Amino acid sequence: MTENLNPVIDYAAPRLSEEVLAPAFSSGEPFPHIVIDNFIDPVACQAMLDEFDGVDQEGSWGHYVHYNERKLGLTKFDRMAPATQRVIRELSSDRFVAWLESVTGLQDLLADPDLDGGGLHKIERNGFLNVHVDFLAHTVQKTWSRQLNLLLYLNHDWKEEYEGALELWDADMTRCEKKVMPVFNRCVIFHTCPGSYHGHPTPLACPEGMSRKSLALYYFRDEGKTVPLNPTEYRARPEDSAVKHALVYADRTLLQIYSSLKRYAGLKDGTVQKLLKRF
Repeated sequence: MTENLNPVIDYAAPRLSEEVLAPAFSSGEPFPHIVIDNFIDPVACQAMLDEFDGVDQEGSWGHYVHYNERKLGLTKFDRMAPATQRVIRELSSDRFVAWLESVTGLQDLLADPDLDGGGLHKIERNGFLNVHVDFLAHTVQKTWSRQLNLLLYLNHDWKEEYEGALELWDADMTRCEKKVMPVFNRCVIFHTCPGSYHGHPTPLACPEGMSRKSLALYYFRDEGKTVPLNPTEYRARPEDSAVKHALVYADRTLLQIYSSLKRYAGLKDGTVQKLLKRF
C-alpha cells in the first residue's frame, strides 16, 4: 500500500532549501535552531495523528512524572503504528541525516535506533516540562555525544491560552528569548549543546481530553571514546520561588543518579516508569 503514498519528505520543496536553512540555523538565537512549517507530507502527518491515541496506553506508554516534568512517552518502535514507523524510518534514513548535516553544519550524525528519551510524547492538561538542557551523552551508547533535537508537533487548533509553547531561553537563564507554538506539522530543529535551555514550564490549560502531541528524535555523533555522562540539567526560572529552585535542583540530582544507573548498572526506563506511575 505504501508505494502509492507521497514521499514523507519533499527534499526539493523551497521551504527545505539547504541554502536558505543553513544560515538561518547558524544565526538562530538564543542558540542555533530553525522552525519549519508544513515539514512533512501533510497526509503522512495526519496519519500519525490519527493513530496516535490508538496505541495501547497501559502496555506501551511510559510515565515521566516527577518534579520537573509530567508527560507520557512511547520509545518502543515496535509498538508504534505503521504511519508513525514510516515517518521515523524516513527521518532516520541516510538521505535525511545527510540533509541535516547540510543544514546544521554538523557532521557524522547518527540517528538513534534506541529512541533514548525520544519517540512519541503526550502531555495532558496540567502537564509541563521545566526548562532544561537535554542530556548531552547517550546513556547506553557510551561514545555517543548528542548533537541535535528534532521536534515535530501534531496539534490542530492549538490556542495560545492552552500554554505549551516551546520556550527557548538564553544561556544564563535570565529570560525567554523565543516562543514556538506547537502547531500541526511544525518542526523545530536545534543544536543540543551547553546552554540550549528550552521547555514549556507553565502547566497546560487545554481542555480535558486534549493533549499536546509530538514526535521527538535525537541525533548523535560517535566520538570514538567514552563521553562523560551529562544528564538532563533542569533549571528554575528567575521568577520562581526559592522553594521551587531548591526542588528543581533536588530532582535534578536524583535524575543524575538515575542516568548513572542506566549507563553503568543496566537499569531500564520501564522499571523506573512503573514506580513513577504509582505516584
